[in-house]
Formats: sequence, structure tokens, C-alpha cells
Amino acid sequence: MKKLLFAFAFVLLTFTAAQAQSGLGIRGGANLSNLEGDLRDESLYENKWGFHAGLTYNIAIVEDFFSVQPELLYSSKGFKNADEEYTLPNQVGTVYRREGKMNYNYIDLPILAKITAGPIYFEAGPQASYLLSVNDETRVYANDNLLTTSRTEIDKDNLKSFELGYAAGVGFTTGERFNIGVRYNGSFNDFVDDTPDNYFNEEDIRNARNSVFMLTAAVYFTR
Repeated sequence: MKKLLFAFAFVLLTFTAAQAQSGLGIRGGANLSNLEGDLRDESLYENKWGFHAGLTYNIAIVEDFFSVQPELLYSSKGFKNADEEYTLPNQVGTVYRREGKMNYNYIDLPILAKITAGPIYFEAGPQASYLLSVNDETRVYANDNLLTTSRTEIDKDNLKSFELGYAAGVGFTTGERFNIGVRYNGSFNDFVDDTPDNYFNEEDIRNARNSVFMLTAAVYFTR
């Protein structure tokens, strides 16, 4: 009985100490995203800049060494369309250029195991994502002068709303309340059931997956 009480007291004290080292904060930064997988023409897809922002909560398990870190992030993913130049028969001397990008806007929920070694940390774990919306942004230039801009909402009925993936990264901590790092997000499953009719260049992306590199920073309110 004494051993049981001692074990219970030890677990309680460990949990209390861990809670004292836990912290809630905000995270944000830049995304560099594209598609990966069995694409018919990879030259059509270029890296696109986006962003992420949300909440992070670090739960210490072993003080100054191991913690668990769930996060709730809004994340803009997708890709940039390869630029397309063209001319019209009745407009000699005018060169048109079309630029565009597809934005996939997600809510991400990563749950990361985090190991700290001095000022350096390593993190990895599973990530669940929910697709909020999709839109296509297009700009048309005539002889390098902006002519038109458009933003079209894409029906996401043919896209998978839920995505299961993973995240892994490394970073640097300064003090107790700030860290900065790089992280990669990958996906285990394709995100398309069937390519939408109004999709870019009618390209078949049924075997495509999201791929995202993140430059990310966090500021903690409590530690």
C-alpha cells in the first residue's frame, strides 16, 4: 500500500512539475508549398508562397528534454501555375502573360513529440487536416502591364475534406518564450477523389499530395 501511495505521489508531483513548464502561445510564419506524387506533367506546378498562423501548446513530460506539443493552425497551401505566354492574331506586337495560383486553405492539427537539446529542438508527429476552401487567383499581363485580375472559388466536392499526414522539423529556442524553426508537412493520402471540371489545364491530379515547407516562429504567453 505504501509503495502504491508513493508511486501515486511521484506521478502527481511529476505531472505538477510538467504543468509548471507547459506553455500556451501563438505560432505563425511562411509556407512554401507544391504538389507531389504521380503527376502527369510536373512542369505545370511551381512552388507557391503562403502562410500559417494559430495556437501552440507545449506540455512538458521530462523537464528541459521531452514534451508533447499539439497545435491548431490555419495554413494556406497549394501551388503556382507555370506562367503562360501567348499572342492574339489581331493584336500584333502584344504579348500576353497569364500567371496564376491555386490556394488550398486548411485547418491543421499536428501533435508533435519534441526533444530539446540545449537551444536546439527536434519535433515530429502525426497531423490531421481539414480543407476549408479552394480558390484560383489569376493575373493577365499585356507587355508586362497588368491587365486583369480574378479570383474564382473552386467547388471542393471532388476533393477530400480530411487529410492524414505528418510533420517534422528542427529549430532554435531563445529564452523561454520564443523559438524559430523549419518544418516539413507531408501527406499519407491523395487529396482528390476526382479532378474538378474547372481545374487548371484539365490536369489529372488524382494521385497528388500536399507538400509544404514551413518557416515558423512561436511566442509563448506562459511557461
